[in-house]
Amino acid sequence: MSTVDSFGAKDVLNVKGTEYEIYRLDKVKGSEKLPYSLKILLENLLRTEDGANITSEHIKALADWDAKAEPSVEIQFTPARVIMQDFTGVPCVVDLATMREAVKELGGDPSKINPLAPAELVIDHSVQIDAFGTADAITRNMDIEYQRNGERYKFLRWGQGAFDDFKVVPPGMGIVHQVNIEYLARTVMAREVDGVLRAYPDTVVGTDSHTTMVNGLGVLGWGVGGIEAEAAMLGQPVSMLIPKVVGFKLTGSIPSGATATDVVLTITEMLRDLGVVGKFVEFYGEGVSQVPLANRATIGNMSPEFGSTAAIFPIDDVTLDYLRLTGRSEEQVALVEAYTKEQGLWHDPSKEVEYSEYLELDLSTVVPSISGPKRPQDRIELDKAKEQFGSDIKNYAKEGEEAKSTDVSMSDGRAFELKNGAVSIASITSCTNTSNPSVMLAAGILARNAAAKGLTSKPWVKTSIAPGSKVVTDYYEKAGLLPELEKLGFYVVGYGCTTCIGNSGPLEPEISEAIQDNDLSVTAVLSGNRNFEGRISPDVKMNYLASPPLVIAYALAGTMDFDFEKDALGQDSEGNDVYLKDIWPDPAEVEQIIASSVSTDMYSKEYGSIFDGDERWQALETPTGNTFEWDPNSTYVRKAPYFDGMSMELTPVTDIEGARVLLKLGDSITTDHISPAGSFKSDTPAGKYLIENGVERKDFNSYGSRRGNHEVMIRGTFANIRIKNQLLDGVEGGFTRDFTAGGEQSTVYDAAQNYKAAGTPLVILGGKEYGSGSSRDWAAKGTTLLGVKAVIAESFERIHRSNLIGMGVVPLQFPAGESHESLGLTGTETFSITGLTELNNGVTPKTVKVSATAEDGKTTEFDAVVRIDTPGEADYYRNGGILQYVLRNLVRGSK
Repeated sequence: MSTVDSFGAKDVLNVKGTEYEIYRLDKVKGSEKLPYSLKILLENLLRTEDGANITSEHIKALADWDAKAEPSVEIQFTPARVIMQDFTGVPCVVDLATMREAVKELGGDPSKINPLAPAELVIDHSVQIDAFGTADAITRNMDIEYQRNGERYKFLRWGQGAFDDFKVVPPGMGIVHQVNIEYLARTVMAREVDGVLRAYPDTVVGTDSHTTMVNGLGVLGWGVGGIEAEAAMLGQPVSMLIPKVVGFKLTGSIPSGATATDVVLTITEMLRDLGVVGKFVEFYGEGVSQVPLANRATIGNMSPEFGSTAAIFPIDDVTLDYLRLTGRSEEQVALVEAYTKEQGLWHDPSKEVEYSEYLELDLSTVVPSISGPKRPQDRIELDKAKEQFGSDIKNYAKEGEEAKSTDVSMSDGRAFELKNGAVSIASITSCTNTSNPSVMLAAGILARNAAAKGLTSKPWVKTSIAPGSKVVTDYYEKAGLLPELEKLGFYVVGYGCTTCIGNSGPLEPEISEAIQDNDLSVTAVLSGNRNFEGRISPDVKMNYLASPPLVIAYALAGTMDFDFEKDALGQDSEGNDVYLKDIWPDPAEVEQIIASSVSTDMYSKEYGSIFDGDERWQALETPTGNTFEWDPNSTYVRKAPYFDGMSMELTPVTDIEGARVLLKLGDSITTDHISPAGSFKSDTPAGKYLIENGVERKDFNSYGSRRGNHEVMIRGTFANIRIKNQLLDGVEGGFTRDFTAGGEQSTVYDAAQNYKAAGTPLVILGGKEYGSGSSRDWAAKGTTLLGVKAVIAESFERIHRSNLIGMGVVPLQFPAGESHESLGLTGTETFSITGLTELNNGVTPKTVKVSATAEDGKTTEFDAVVRIDTPGEADYYRNGGILQYVLRNLVRGSK
């Protein structure tokens, strides 16, 4: 709680007869010149000033922000709330349940382990597309979801009862980020504090990197690892440097042939080229008012894909209209308007503020695009897609086999030729686009136009729609477009992430077998935000992101080897060729259908009972009690090992001696490579563990769903089927060389266990952008539990770097311009890292000395940059991790 008000900022705001305590920004000199996002941080510091962690000096430093200076001032940001999804939320609740027991053992009060800010969890990552292409697909998929995940869901229901201010949105309601913008986001918070009603900006951290979608609503928030989110729930502020802010000016309007998705892919490419890791992006200018809220949310959603911490739009009339449309109360809308205008947070395009860097996009220049085959930023203009595919297939197919094909006969009589490039999955899914009526209705109109011409999806395409909320289905039904989509096989299969998170479900057995037996390079097209290698389906090598209407277009084409301008999609009943331009939706019709089909009562109806769940949810047995009774036979939920043997005293930081390299990796290693979320096979370490524990292959579920069990997750760390460990030649998957066994090939997990038995610490060598992608705390948890003490890379993505520190692993960077390649490191050396012990003296060394000794005795030495960037991170590392730090503080405070 704030105990200091150095600037006399505390005041009262009266909104239609209701009085709110506020902290006035205009009491701080210089605040009016700050970008919108930094004003929100400034209010946060004013309100939480305590004279110790947050001082008047921090507030002045933010007010005097130098746009061009490199970030150097650390501040403590206290988010208003925390949002989670079930893949990352289950391990969070496991950790909190374990912490309650640890506090008790250390002599503290277990009830101190309780969210101090509202925490909401949306179950949206567990539904898998097992059934598709039929009217009962959604029912079958949800039945299977409950059979697979009932144990996890009971655990979450226990958490909802055991912890205060923790709510769970049951399965089948929608995707976390869409539920967030349509219902959970407050935009301006109103909360009783010490008996007084206080108003302040809604801010949020979430255990999913796409938390930034809420930036479209003017809410500052971003994705953090689960461990950081747990700390935030327990009142620990988020340590950060005052960031650079990139001003992104929008002008013009989207042309008729392009969609919001095309805008997002263009912005993603532009910002990746600029380099915005660790920066805020803020949209400004006259053009902002022309960007509908759904498009703003789509842009904000892709912030992790271009690498920024946040990508925010300021609040204006468009924001208020959206709040009204989605059923927010008039009292809430009035508060948002009055508060933001009073505090200088209302968008005024005539006011110039200074930014660190500037970009501009004329929306009228945007052209239809897709991106792929393995990174969101690899944009391809649609009219060049066939040519680009012809070039990319050479990286996947053997030389001379680029056009390889095989004949497939299905049990139901379908027979066809399956070729390299075939679209095996076409899925309208993910928060990025399913929140956006303009692209969703465009997909429906395109389906209607295609069906009217007699076109059908190709017989080898697995088709699906997974809307972000039930409101989508409501407006599809009102517009009469659901039956049109179903004519092409696009039935609603569930309300969740599905394909985008790797829950695309199995391909039909004959198709899967044909792909595997003939080593075909088939493709997936999805309206998502992630297309990393090995993520979508184990059968699919090349993945492409596209707008919902283009997903349907590719289902009709059936292949990526297709030119929509020159190649016909088929013939109509009179034998005339039909091209994409003949069925492309008219933007005027899209707008007219939005106006007539999307209404406030839909949002009020669907969200009126959002926490109730269906009969499946209500029928679940719910454990009770302040502490959880762990089932020793559970393969889903097990007590976390992080606090085993922990004492109140710190163990001194030591240098790393005699370490071996577990993996030597290249550039753009994502958290998907490190900790995959999708399916796995019986012959993997995780599969063997489950079989030994009596789980049948059909009940494996996914890595993501097993995140409450560290035994599965350790075995799945670095087990992505497409990861390439350079210690081995031409081998893909979770394998390495085990130097305790003479350098023989072994699984990463088995080798790590042998190193552990031998008392050998481990390091990982990486390239550029190490740890990009999802805010997946298991990528750091798995790394530390394998015995890795340091990761040495050329550069780190923000979230994973902080997660590594949060789990007691030190992130080190090669000297500028150097790499493991330029230094001649083979990964067979023995490493020592000296200088870390300085941390015991309260000093964070800027560099440490790394010495790599080869088998022939030759030594390579270099000074690695220590990427512990803030004093707060240094405290976490000294404590062995963020949770240990928080736990010790809570125990001290509760005695």
